[in-house]
Amino acid sequence: MVTDLNGNKRKKHSLASSFKFGFQGIAAALNERNVQIHSVISIAVIFFGFVFSISKFEWFAVLLAIGGMVALEMLNTAIERTVDMYTVDFHPLAKQAKDIAAGAVLIFAIISVIIGMMVFIPKIIAVLG
Repeated sequence: MVTDLNGNKRKKHSLASSFKFGFQGIAAALNERNVQIHSVISIAVIFFGFVFSISKFEWFAVLLAIGGMVALEMLNTAIERTVDMYTVDFHPLAKQAKDIAAGAVLIFAIISVIIGMMVFIPKIIAVLG
C-alpha cells in the first residue's frame, strides 16, 4: 500500500500493470495527429538509415532523436490534457503551461532535424556527387 497526496491508502501496482499502463498510453498517443506525423517521419528516417547504411553511432543519434521526439510529444499531450481537465475557461497560466510544453517539443524537433541533416546530407551528397 502507498499513500497518495490526500492521505488515502492505495494499492501499489505490479510491474506487469505498469507495463500495461505504459502500452495503453502509447496506444492512446498514436491517435494524436502530431504523434502520427512523428511516427511517419520516423519510419521514413529508419528506412533511409538502412538505405544509406548509417554507422552505429549515427543509428544511436537517430534513434535517440526519434525516441526523444515521440516521448516529448507524448508528455506535451499529457500536459495539455491535464490542463484541459482542470480548466475550461481561459487562464493565462494554463496557456503558459501549454505553450511552454509546446516550446519544448519545438526545440527538440529543431535539434532532431539538425541531427538528421548531419547524418543524411553527407550521404546524399556522396550519392549525388
